[in-house]
Amino acid sequence: MMKTRHLLLPLLVLLVSCHGREAKERVDAWPEIYPDYIGVTVPRNICPLNFSVHDAERMQVVIEDEKGNSVERSGTDHVEIPVEAWHKLLSDASELSVAVSVWDEEHKNGIAFKPFPVHVSNDDIDPWIAYRLIPPGYESWNRMGIYQRNITDFHVEPIIENSQNNKGCVNCHSFANHSPLDLTFHARGKNGGTIVMRDGKMKKVDIKEMSGGRHGSYNIWHPSKRYIAFSSNATHQAFYGQSKNKIEVYDLWSDLIVYDIDREQVLQDERFTDSLNLEMFPSFSPDGKWLYFSTAKPVNMPMETDRLHYSIVRVPFDEATGKFGDIDTVYSAYRQGGTAMMPRLTPDGRYMLFSLGECGGFNLYHTESDLKMMDLETGDMVPTDILNSPRSESHHGWSSNGKWVVYMTKRFDGRYTRLMLAHWDGQRFHKPFLLPQQNPEDNLLLLMAYNVPEFIKGPVVVSKDAMANFFTKE
Repeated sequence: MMKTRHLLLPLLVLLVSCHGREAKERVDAWPEIYPDYIGVTVPRNICPLNFSVHDAERMQVVIEDEKGNSVERSGTDHVEIPVEAWHKLLSDASELSVAVSVWDEEHKNGIAFKPFPVHVSNDDIDPWIAYRLIPPGYESWNRMGIYQRNITDFHVEPIIENSQNNKGCVNCHSFANHSPLDLTFHARGKNGGTIVMRDGKMKKVDIKEMSGGRHGSYNIWHPSKRYIAFSSNATHQAFYGQSKNKIEVYDLWSDLIVYDIDREQVLQDERFTDSLNLEMFPSFSPDGKWLYFSTAKPVNMPMETDRLHYSIVRVPFDEATGKFGDIDTVYSAYRQGGTAMMPRLTPDGRYMLFSLGECGGFNLYHTESDLKMMDLETGDMVPTDILNSPRSESHHGWSSNGKWVVYMTKRFDGRYTRLMLAHWDGQRFHKPFLLPQQNPEDNLLLLMAYNVPEFIKGPVVVSKDAMANFFTKE
């Protein structure tokens, strides 16, 4: 247990030098801060956890490790902690104590709150995250892009913005083995196509022509980097008159195909391209021997959404031939309930994280959607309540070491998805935290939604002009 006597002297010095007086009132309670970083577990290489206090006129913050090393910062309604000083403090810490004092309309002479803990893990996190920024799905899609963020600091830069592809939609990005040199995404509209970058070399591929009319949507790389599995979806949306959900996104049909990069051909299995089933959200196992995906019997959509239930199945995959084996059910919606989407396995192949809603095919738009995890060795469910909220959680990705998960949530306002990070120590999840921003208010003011977050080991390096050239040439 950290002793608070270490905090009193630095706090007093800070208040005298920065504010002119010490907070007159003390309270045995933690402050209400945004984002909520109280008691979270963070990686040692994460950027500073900048936060705000609502209606504060002035704030004073002292962050201290077990050895008495500290960082002190003041602000008005929020604090911005220097990146270099923050990383120096975290370099040898296992727990931080954060003391906050606030001056506001109610506490003109200041109130000092009980210091709150931040736990520091030795498990590093991949330094970059790639994601899409889009308006909510029912608005115009003429402004969007795929971006990359350095999460050890606050640097953000675009991979592609749709100003480069004639204002068409850019979506469905994924990386092979978290490598920034191996990327694919789909661009719709004039001169669109599927961009495949392997070993840093890019080309545009016409999946639709190769497959006899099926384009590439949601995708995943095979760990060998030879194959990319796609679902091909005819996606639509409908609006509710009265419902806890605003819209219903659904497929009229969806199939599963695999692109062989070496042979430049699309592989198809008639079991996964007929009209008897819907297939989507493919995911290869880390050893490349299995392909997991969600599947359901089609119903009359959108009128029968409550009857649409996706199960998660897997099929053996032969890397040498590109052929599939027999279907094996992993999660049965008919036996276990709900609709199970987007299976993602830990790098050791032991656990499967997925989203579970009541019905339908896009859990992102269902408020009841939660993240669930199955132990694939035992079939038992792993507790994930700490990750979830009364609003939608969905679209998740594992770090390369399998110790961290990034996922989307609508917990803050029900409309704009934000990114959460959570530590998995091999036995349990720890309290998740909102992706930090240099100004914490940016999470409230940004009128764009985060979409499809993926960890990467470094930044994607691509010329803006080279990217644009793919969409200006016929």
